[in-house]
Amino acid sequence: MILVALYILFLGICAGSFVNALVWRLHEQNKKKNFKPSIINGRSMCTQCKHELAWYDLVPIFSWLILRGKCRYCKKPISLQYPIVELVAGFVFVGSYLFWPVTVHTGGQWLLLATWLTCSVGLLALAVYDLHWMLLPNKIIYPTFLVAFVGRLVFIIVFGTRPWHLLLLWIFSVAISSGIFFLLFTVSKGKWIGFGDVRLGLITGTLLADPAKSMAMLFLASLIGTAVIVPALTRGDKKMTSKLPYGPFLIIATGVLVVFGDSLLNWYKNLIT
Repeated sequence: MILVALYILFLGICAGSFVNALVWRLHEQNKKKNFKPSIINGRSMCTQCKHELAWYDLVPIFSWLILRGKCRYCKKPISLQYPIVELVAGFVFVGSYLFWPVTVHTGGQWLLLATWLTCSVGLLALAVYDLHWMLLPNKIIYPTFLVAFVGRLVFIIVFGTRPWHLLLLWIFSVAISSGIFFLLFTVSKGKWIGFGDVRLGLITGTLLADPAKSMAMLFLASLIGTAVIVPALTRGDKKMTSKLPYGPFLIIATGVLVVFGDSLLNWYKNLIT
């Protein structure tokens, strides 16, 4: 188990490195300049001087530490975001494996775990992008939703003991996680919330596939958002009219509910009974 956990940790750190490259390349594409790197092809390069990086400059976390956070070629600072995202992805991967709510010795649970880990890469990329530019790009949302959709559908068809019941739970889960945001977007004409959050709800609702977890996800995301905005308002860093990227809060809450949702819901039920 330890060797498997270490391997999954290594995969997660590598996935975090991919997230960093994906976010930067996609943003460069969206800037509509002559410089348009491919999202998945081509050599990695310094974001400052555009010098192609050697393989020893690309070792996750360690290269940043060895270079002391500076580019080997132009000596300009490399954002702390890079090792942080790599570490976060690594902890998400290994934490999900170690604390998965059901034993992963069955094919169905391996499928759900693999689906979640794959989607967590897209969700982490969305969170980073949203934090930087308050946008949830469709080029990340749609592939991530496709993975979540296929994984959930295969699980229901192949491993589901009550497929129609599981299908209804999935539908109601998406109706809550995406439908509520759609109503808010429609009523406010896009002033209260962006349509990216509506699309994000397709992913979160599919991953959770449980109406109760989707409701808990919205509640938890609101708590996290409040915990972030209140200190910022107190310090004067933000105003009541300031816009905040809501996607990262939804993504964090989803990750918590995917792994610990059953335990949290059982705790709440015991609390009120």
